[in-house]
Amino acid sequence: MFSQPNSTQFIEYYQACIANDARYEGVFFVGIKTTGIFCRPTCPARNPKFENCDFFPTSQAALLAGYRPCKRCHPLAFPGGASVLIKKLLAAVEDAPERRWKDADFRALGADSSTVRRHFKKRFGLTFVAYARARRMGLALQKIRSGTPVIHAQLDSGYDSGSGFRDAFSRVMGAAPNTLNTTPLHAEWIDTPLGPMVAIADDNALYLLEFTDRRGLEREVERLRQRLKRPIVPGRTPVTDAIEDDLAAYFRDPRHPFSTPVRYPGSAFQTTVWTLLKTIPCGATWTYAHLALMAGNPNSARAVGRANGANQLALIIPCHRVICKNGDLGGYGGTTARKRWLLDHEQSAPQP
Repeated sequence: MFSQPNSTQFIEYYQACIANDARYEGVFFVGIKTTGIFCRPTCPARNPKFENCDFFPTSQAALLAGYRPCKRCHPLAFPGGASVLIKKLLAAVEDAPERRWKDADFRALGADSSTVRRHFKKRFGLTFVAYARARRMGLALQKIRSGTPVIHAQLDSGYDSGSGFRDAFSRVMGAAPNTLNTTPLHAEWIDTPLGPMVAIADDNALYLLEFTDRRGLEREVERLRQRLKRPIVPGRTPVTDAIEDDLAAYFRDPRHPFSTPVRYPGSAFQTTVWTLLKTIPCGATWTYAHLALMAGNPNSARAVGRANGANQLALIIPCHRVICKNGDLGGYGGTTARKRWLLDHEQSAPQP
């Protein structure tokens, strides 16, 4: 179990189980004494009594305590991981991106359109049809930029009507196909032990990495699109593969240095704060006051706090390592439960 039992913290965890709060996914696992199984916080099974619960920081700790994994919530898999249906549909989009999906297409894959819509909305925040359309338009833009005539990109995308193609293209990209002369950014979902994250990148750098349940994420993505004046469509790049590898290594050993190239467009002050954050050693914490002092203005604690909150590269720029002067965790866009887990994860690693 947790090395330093804290009854207040366990009550918080129990309440998270009662509420099926996905923000606590990966933060803890709950063992049920009466059944001998252990579960995620979001397990759909009937909630046990508080006195029948043991709480564990990792699935391994639950296994070592003699509990077996629940067959309903599958605690040994990534939280929020892609279902078999979603994986099948994503593969189908890549195999035939020009397809205009009909109910018969879903039935051929053993699903109905309402189930597909619900699964995709829960995982990606948009329907499958919207995902497929965005992917189709992203590929069309690549063809147009490589010199393919617009009419050929239109037909390859499955549109017989030029006006229909232009309208659909403009809704997704924000501009007509013959006026947009820029490379898109690609958004991809990455599973982690603490829940899914979204990565937005091009072929050269990573621009955003956030937990998908971060409050205000949609506004962040829209601000990024407007600031860079570039469309954002589903897809992977070599940079996406790099950050996926970096994240896997970090969760195995938090001392692993992130090597993925990044870009963080912001003001001069924000860039200063973000650069300083990257100097905080793994396993250490700074206060907002100390960060303000290092930024050259001891009276700017509130300003550095706002710069912290504007960070769009979670974990890479470790804003979770900044706490309040009195020792409280302070805020964190990825939830304070995750902040506590990340600090424990880093502080438990052997220090060089």
